[in-house]
Amino acid sequence: MNPTDEATTSDAKLMELVKSGRVEHLSTLFLRHHRQLFNFFLRQTCSRSISEDLVQEVFYRILKYRSTYQNQAVFSVWMYRIARNVHFDLLRSRREEIPLEESPPLAADRAQQPEEKTATQNEVSLIQKALDMIAPKKKELLLLTRFQEMKYKDIATLLGRREGTVKADVHRALLELGKRYRQLQGEVIA
Repeated sequence: MNPTDEATTSDAKLMELVKSGRVEHLSTLFLRHHRQLFNFFLRQTCSRSISEDLVQEVFYRILKYRSTYQNQAVFSVWMYRIARNVHFDLLRSRREEIPLEESPPLAADRAQQPEEKTATQNEVSLIQKALDMIAPKKKELLLLTRFQEMKYKDIATLLGRREGTVKADVHRALLELGKRYRQLQGEVIA
């Protein structure tokens, strides 16, 4: 397969090639997905170095467990199942709070005035703190839907739940996030 063909080849086809022993095609999958995985982990761990290590671990496991890939599954759903396991393994091995090394780079417009930029940074910081206050499973749902832009159907497949249940869980997570955000702003919540 030449490079131009590889650029237009589906993830599923590339993974089938990797599964059959043509592991050089894993590099194309890495190039396509490493940034979104990095951002997924960064928003969970707030650490660039840990996130980089976790991305590497995901692709190591993709290679190691390539024989378990089934073409009926959407590649990204299978990849995120591995990513979730990698993150859970990290949490199990740590058992303590991961320190906040640096704030994840959530959007801030560079053309803003200094006062606006400070206000935006404060808002982003409050959102990150509010995310950190909610249960890990709810946080993960919000990260998958809002930042990774996964469809409810794919998340349902990933989690082994019904799509309607996922929608309801996301709604509850958003409500809790809003409540925590308002608490951090100093509002009294009844």
